[in-house]
Amino acid sequence: MTSQGHPQRWLILGVVCLAQLTVLLDNTVLNVAIPSLTRELHAATADIQWMINAYSLVQSGLLLTAGSAADRYGRKKMLITGLVLFGAGSLAAGLADSTGQLVAARAGMGVGGALLLTTTLAVAMQIFTPDEQPKAIGIWSAVNALGFAAGPLIGGFMLNHFWWGAIFLINLPVAALALAAVVVLVPESKAVPFRGTTPGPPGQGDRPDLLGALLSTIGMAALVFAIISGPGHGWTSARVLVTAAVAVLALGAFAYWESRIPFPMLDPHFFRDRRFTGAVAGAVLITFGMGGALFLLTQHLQLVLGYGPLEAGLRTAPLALSVVVLNFSGLSAKWATRLGTPVAIALGMLLMSLGLVSIAVLDSNGYGGTLLGLLLIGAGCAIANPAMAHAIMSAIPPEKAGVGAGINGTLAEFGNGLGVAVLGAVLSSSVASGKSLSAGLGAGQLVGAVAVVAGGFVAAGLLRKAEKYVA
Repeated sequence: MTSQGHPQRWLILGVVCLAQLTVLLDNTVLNVAIPSLTRELHAATADIQWMINAYSLVQSGLLLTAGSAADRYGRKKMLITGLVLFGAGSLAAGLADSTGQLVAARAGMGVGGALLLTTTLAVAMQIFTPDEQPKAIGIWSAVNALGFAAGPLIGGFMLNHFWWGAIFLINLPVAALALAAVVVLVPESKAVPFRGTTPGPPGQGDRPDLLGALLSTIGMAALVFAIISGPGHGWTSARVLVTAAVAVLALGAFAYWESRIPFPMLDPHFFRDRRFTGAVAGAVLITFGMGGALFLLTQHLQLVLGYGPLEAGLRTAPLALSVVVLNFSGLSAKWATRLGTPVAIALGMLLMSLGLVSIAVLDSNGYGGTLLGLLLIGAGCAIANPAMAHAIMSAIPPEKAGVGAGINGTLAEFGNGLGVAVLGAVLSSSVASGKSLSAGLGAGQLVGAVAVVAGGFVAAGLLRKAEKYVA
């Protein structure tokens, strides 16, 4: 990267966003195909759960390892590898004729997805100057929202015209186009091994942290599995308690190991940086509130307002479109620069919280209250999410950009899973106590609103202290 950034940086950003979009679409497109899979593959409820969870478990478990591999072996190499694995997994999923084959294919796609999610953000950080990074991350974040909105719509269209396997095969031309563009345009970058401030001798500092990778993968996969299993099997069930215990032991061992070795995959010293801890705390709470609340939103639109799946998908589009407009125009980056990162995060998460309150309180007004809530959430996301991601990435040395992206992705997976589990439990307990479904959904949205606004002020406070400390 030169002092002006890579000369083709905006074109390269478009390429890595295209790669990112293939993963994001697959996260949401499968949901609309569940009835078809149940009917044509004779899939039981447990089979459907594994089709969905195999992807998320593998991806969430490998994010840190994938980011470390990108830093160590080359981000372009890992981006290419991720596209190849994701494309091969998509082909296998589209041609699967049994639930077991589909679950295995989805797991393979999860490996590719982990590599893509970490390398795309790391590459974006490498090719832009610090002044341009907020806008670049804003566009990268907008692609996340675009994938969220477009997935159900594309899935519904494909299922209306083709068989269920087409929702996976559609990934192939996109992955192929992205692969060709990455090979031609994206520059290679990787970390230079260091010991302290001095380059290490040959063979030192570039050795992979295999035990750290194994422990982090086991720990994160077990943690996400426990969270996913909780609502269906009970939080005190043996299934949940055993996997939660495995997660605690593995992650505890991972933290101990990383603090003892000279070249850790995840340097514990990162957590001494107030910018990093503030952004991490805020990211967990924001994804907890938003992940769970958006899970409840789809039920609100269908079960309370009475829309069909495709209609419900169309009515969530204003959220994503507002994010896309504000981030692609650069408005959110300008506001964040003028306000400063702490204020931008606090403001964005306050807007998101107000949006969730609007959906919970104004549901009697029909879609009008929901539309207002979606626009407020979209505006808040456009301001807060890029600022949070930039805070995490800028608190980590550039040579660890892949690990930083892995941390960012891991927090999103963890927060989303926990939010769905906890706010889903709030809904279940509310309905079990005799409240209506509408009241239960509203209660869940309000809990999510509190978590989001709390996350905003926690993150803003820690980041403000960090700025004063640095100054």
